[in-house]
Amino acid sequence: MNNKLIRIGTMYLPVTDIKLSAVWYVRHLGAKLNYQDEDKAILELAHQSIFLVKSGDEESANFMDHNGKKRFSVTFEVDGLASLEALHGDFISLGMKVEAIEDRGHAGRNFVFYDPDGNAFDVWSELSPSFRHLAHQE
Repeated sequence: MNNKLIRIGTMYLPVTDIKLSAVWYVRHLGAKLNYQDEDKAILELAHQSIFLVKSGDEESANFMDHNGKKRFSVTFEVDGLASLEALHGDFISLGMKVEAIEDRGHAGRNFVFYDPDGNAFDVWSELSPSFRHLAHQE
């Protein structure tokens, strides 16, 4: 069988206020808004389609691991430690909820940030080789 999954095309994120969240993702993360109605917004961010879906107050994309620690379900990549540190500073200056840069014992460094609904996202300083050429073209 030569068929295989090539990439993740769309992520779905629960949010309580479509309009507020769409504006936040555009303003804070540089997403492009492609469509919006009362139930969803369709964004383009980091070579992905992201659907913000209206949900209840207690919903999030986070989950608990077997040790009871709340986890994120998405990691974004940047091209190197200097980019990670600069982005971390930018997010702090925008007033975003951001955790400290940390060493998790593997290559690169990471930090976690949150959207207005508490959805957690990770950022890693190591860019995947298949995207390295894209980063240098932009």
